Amino acid sequence: MTTYERAEAAVSAERIDAALANTRREPYWLDTDERPAALPPATGALETDLLVVGGGYTGLWTALLAKERDASRRVILIEGQRIGWAASGRNGGFCEASLTHGASNGERHLPKETARLHELGLENIREFGETVRRYNMDCDWSETGVLRVASEPYQDAILKADAASDPDAVYFDAAAVQTEVNSPVYHGALWEREGNVLVHPAKLAWELRRVCLELGVDIYEQSHATDISAAADAVTLTTDGGATIRAQRVALATNVFPNLLKRARPFTVPVWDYALMSNPLTPEQSAALGWANDQGLADMNNRFHYIRKTRGADGLERILFGGYDALYHFGKGLNEEYYNSEPTYRRLVAHFYETFPVLGDIGFSHAWGGAIDSCSRFFSFFTRAHRDRVVSATGFTGLGVGATRFGANVMLDLLDGLTTERTQLDLVRKKPIPFPPEPIAALGVKITTAEMARSDRREGKRGLWLSTMDAVGMGFDS
Repeated sequence: MTTYERAEAAVSAERIDAALANTRREPYWLDTDERPAALPPATGALETDLLVVGGGYTGLWTALLAKERDASRRVILIEGQRIGWAASGRNGGFCEASLTHGASNGERHLPKETARLHELGLENIREFGETVRRYNMDCDWSETGVLRVASEPYQDAILKADAASDPDAVYFDAAAVQTEVNSPVYHGALWEREGNVLVHPAKLAWELRRVCLELGVDIYEQSHATDISAAADAVTLTTDGGATIRAQRVALATNVFPNLLKRARPFTVPVWDYALMSNPLTPEQSAALGWANDQGLADMNNRFHYIRKTRGADGLERILFGGYDALYHFGKGLNEEYYNSEPTYRRLVAHFYETFPVLGDIGFSHAWGGAIDSCSRFFSFFTRAHRDRVVSATGFTGLGVGATRFGANVMLDLLDGLTTERTQLDLVRKKPIPFPPEPIAALGVKITTAEMARSDRREGKRGLWLSTMDAVGMGFDS
């Protein structure tokens, strides 16, 4: 058994019940008076140079960068619900440079481009930060880095090897990591500072919204796109409210939700991820925990956790603890009830208490979930249609806070008819392997999930199924 499997058996049901007794089932980031007022829906007949569909990070970056490239360009952005309500307001706020969901995953899928993609990812994050500073965006931007932690003894050797090849990283052995973060679970750690940032995810979406509006983007909320068609001179989109929008170019940024381009749909599936936010720490608890450098934490298991501190408007520290379970529902389900998973919440409570026993029975204020647009190579891909007047970016698979900005630049390059280094990348020109139809897809996900758990129990050794998935191009190694 793994450390966290043992924790599930060790923490009592009564203790878990108490921890969740007063927990709100909604995203912590969105549960605030700081959320901007809703914008009206699109109505009537509208015309624009560029129409952006989707009000998450991908769509917001596309609109912002489009206006920076050409301030005279007319840009409309429509969102089916509220800006940042979906993945962009529900994630952990880890903004990492990687465009390929980790270097080893990039090496597996695009070995010839891995080195250059690493450089482009760092460049993208630097430009991201410059934009935050230029527009004075209040999104809790924090360049504290990420601490990769070994929650199993065998993982420490991997960290040592990684440290030898990364002169900018700082390695902590078992004793040193306890002075960094007081957790008996951690056997070693690697502090990766370059290209690893933390943000408040909802504030980031709202600040991107603010900047877009200031630059002249017309944004309409509660405007769900229902149909798209193309004629010789324009692309026309309709909404559920009866609006028609005639555009010269269209950027589709709907990510996990069904793509208006049906040809893109077989390449993604929704995978559900969940998180907890702790109650505020007392000063005594903060002192006992340590963690003075405020890094994000991520363990090294196939079923991994992401963990970070944040401070609310009250100035008090809280801990976000998420990940581990990645759930798929038959038929690519996006049902409302999937936004919560009580078994997962209970599992995460047990894992949290095992990781941070020094905090006692702290309890949790919020628990929530959301769907991730996952593709078989675990990083973004692009779909072009209607003579390149429509472009879609999707498939970011949980590491899109930073990569969506890069994807937005790619879409604009393609829509503007530009030949750039970005457009010539295999990352852009090639697609992942599509998922099979049901019931094969559900069966495949079930087997893969079980085999990843088995691999964690076998010190990371990959069995026949995972090795076969690697060989056919559907394997994952972050």
